[in-house]
Amino acid sequence: MQKKKKIKIQESGLDNLSRTFLSSLIIISIFFIAPLAINLTKEKMIFSKDYENNSKNNLKKLLDNETAKLDEKLNKRFLYEDVLTFDEQPSDAILLSAATIEELFKSTNYNLKDVRKNKLVKPISLDLLPKEIVKIENAKKRKDLFIQIILPLVIDENNSIKLDRMKLFSILNKSKNTKAEQEWLNVKFKQYGVVNKDLSTLKVRMDEVPVSIAIAQAAKETGWGTSRFAQEGNALFGQWTWSGEGIKPADAEDDTTHKVMRFKVLQASVKAYQRNLNTHSSYKDFRSARAELRDEEKKLDSMILTEYLDKYAETGKEYVKILQQIIRQNDLTDFDDAKLLPSSIDLESLI
Repeated sequence: MQKKKKIKIQESGLDNLSRTFLSSLIIISIFFIAPLAINLTKEKMIFSKDYENNSKNNLKKLLDNETAKLDEKLNKRFLYEDVLTFDEQPSDAILLSAATIEELFKSTNYNLKDVRKNKLVKPISLDLLPKEIVKIENAKKRKDLFIQIILPLVIDENNSIKLDRMKLFSILNKSKNTKAEQEWLNVKFKQYGVVNKDLSTLKVRMDEVPVSIAIAQAAKETGWGTSRFAQEGNALFGQWTWSGEGIKPADAEDDTTHKVMRFKVLQASVKAYQRNLNTHSSYKDFRSARAELRDEEKKLDSMILTEYLDKYAETGKEYVKILQQIIRQNDLTDFDDAKLLPSSIDLESLI
């Protein structure tokens, strides 16, 4: 009996020692894990405060007309900073004659018939319109030359936006982003005038303009490259400015303060035009309609989207009819799915 009792006392002692060891281990684990959990929670809260991804829900509210806050406010301070920097770069632009340009296109097998068929555009970037385009009497020849010059520039700008948009969606699909990605976002917030770091607004504004619309507007605003604004200031889209250098319209009244924006090269004009459509409050409905087409996974239809450009000119709906007529008569939608042959490795993904 004494032996059994002794064994029980020993077993009881071992049990107490095991419980004490296990309890100590649990307590130590709690003190070790708790700070890590708190820090992780803090990091998540800090990040979500700055870059919480509510873009999909906010976009749905916009399309359902549940909110008017999305794509509403605009910070104009940095809107055209990159455009001006681009335009201020040292330029070795050479004014080529129409005959030289036509020979260049011919020698590189760049013609619109092939583009309509193969949907591939040669990456030929010209800085200036030829003076002789004004003297080309054959309307079709003049229009074709104008389109050939403008087409690569428009697609190139759309490609830049596409690459940015791909990066944006990559960022949106992550729960947390790197410092470099956050810095990139801050740059884009400035370029697109986005306030409060609203990712949903950035997604709506950072999108391409159909090629057919851009060419039609350039054709309308410049008379297919023959206007004084296009010839003297590379102004393809007749954008107004109330400050800085510009060209005053010949028929403007003496007390008129606005001028037409002047650019050193054609590409800067295209960049400024797309930034204008993608940020100005007058084209909010245009961007909303474009976002809706995106949400429905439909093609960006220029006939639908031009309906929302009535505020681009004082003639309103008449201006829209003219744009649509230019697009139809010249089969400009043939170029909407055209691709620019890659001039860099990054652009190969867009072909």
